[in-house]
Amino acid sequence: MQNKIKYIVAVSITVLIVMYLFYSMHHFISLRNDSVCTGIDIKMDVSQSIKLLSVNDIKQQLVGQGLLPIGKKYKTINAERIEEFLKNNPMLKEVECYKSVSGLVTITVKQHVPKFRVVGYQSYYINQDKERMPISPNYAAYVPVVSGRVTLTMTKGELFDFVSFLEQHPFWNSQIEQIHIRDDLKVELVPRVGDGIILLGSFERFEAKLRKLEKLYLRGFNVVGWNKYKVINLEYKDQVVCSQSEFVPKTMELDSTSIEINDSVITKKI
Repeated sequence: MQNKIKYIVAVSITVLIVMYLFYSMHHFISLRNDSVCTGIDIKMDVSQSIKLLSVNDIKQQLVGQGLLPIGKKYKTINAERIEEFLKNNPMLKEVECYKSVSGLVTITVKQHVPKFRVVGYQSYYINQDKERMPISPNYAAYVPVVSGRVTLTMTKGELFDFVSFLEQHPFWNSQIEQIHIRDDLKVELVPRVGDGIILLGSFERFEAKLRKLEKLYLRGFNVVGWNKYKVINLEYKDQVVCSQSEFVPKTMELDSTSIEINDSVITKKI
């Protein structure tokens, strides 16, 4: 009998607790829905060194769409709608919006990271996901610049791979200022040091071409100077051909250790 009474008491207490919890939750939700949003907390990924948007930019976009939640009742704030709107911004990769107990609406965002910039008739970035994104009107990303006859296929293929190579090699990342695609689709590189143009030719075997040029930078140009030549041609296998004019002279066959320096050409068999 006592066990039965204890059981009934335990069940009764459990039911009362559950009812209280339901009542408290319902009461809290009602109060929260009737409460007003007191502020907005926009959190941007601080690990990203490139800034294309500010917190104020995002607030102004929400104002323009009537989605700024400040001063609105919680029950009228649609966090999913805010998320979907901001996800349409091509500068943003990830967006999360949620309402907190404190009366704040929190928005966390992560930007797309530009990899290089295409300039010309159209100017845009290609990001690390190989997607096209617009230029920011307020901020500039210090990334490699590509000009000339650039195709979208190229930006997602060999050009993307070439820029990735530059990023991973400190010497070339600091040395190459601009990449230019000529009308004949040959690639020219504009260096930061010297007045010459590096004629890469095609992107084929670009790693080997740059390796032999790096050796010439460190050895040959220390002798004759960096500003002596207008064109540094890497198109020829195992050779670097330099000219004081825009005309590139015929290559010369040299042995594996020789280097010739004169007024018109440096060639080196590597």
